[in-house]
Amino acid sequence: MSSTPTRVLPDAVLFDMDGTLIDSEGLWAEAEAEVVAELGGVWTEEDHRRNVGGSADKVGRYVAGLPGVRAEPREVITRMQEAFGRRLAEGADPRPGAKELVAAVAASPVRSALVTSTERHLIDTAIGAIGLESFDLSVGGDEVDANKPHPEPYLKAARLLGVDPARCVAVEDSVVGVASAMAAGCATVAVPMMVPIEPAEGLTVIDTLEGVDLDWLAEVIQRHTARSAGV
Repeated sequence: MSSTPTRVLPDAVLFDMDGTLIDSEGLWAEAEAEVVAELGGVWTEEDHRRNVGGSADKVGRYVAGLPGVRAEPREVITRMQEAFGRRLAEGADPRPGAKELVAAVAASPVRSALVTSTERHLIDTAIGAIGLESFDLSVGGDEVDANKPHPEPYLKAARLLGVDPARCVAVEDSVVGVASAMAAGCATVAVPMMVPIEPAEGLTVIDTLEGVDLDWLAEVIQRHTARSAGV
């Protein structure tokens, strides 16, 4: 008699927020351009692309170093978060398929975490269209010593969930986020939004989260496990 192979699910799914689950990168770009102009500089699309997925500290230092800008990084960060928060008050739309995937994971035995570079005080408002309660826990950008592209955010989320990072699927949209997740040892899925991401060993690149379900995630973690074992 033949038997159907048992589906092996990941231990957890670790989701980035901005650009991955919610369509907020445009809001960040508007906030950045507003603040840089107020501080005497010019913000271009290329400047935004260079900072997609970056931590508040990284962006603050970048802006403070622009020609014409007269402000310390902490002032830049405060102004940008205020400008972003004003835009968030009107809500950020979920990216296609994001709400459905998060709900499917929440209804399953698979644990989940939100792992974002956004600071804690903005997370609840930003993820409002999906709901922070959909996740077992969340890790904010101001709750780690080293932010993305360092692996610490994903390592911390896995540690708090009590799971092995190598048994987790991370879902990201930026080069910085992908580097963080892969360095942590996660099976990594990229859904690029504003910056193209090239395929790489151990990285699955897709156009949209629409149609992504638990069976698909099971295939991702099985490929990752087999690759890690050298099969």
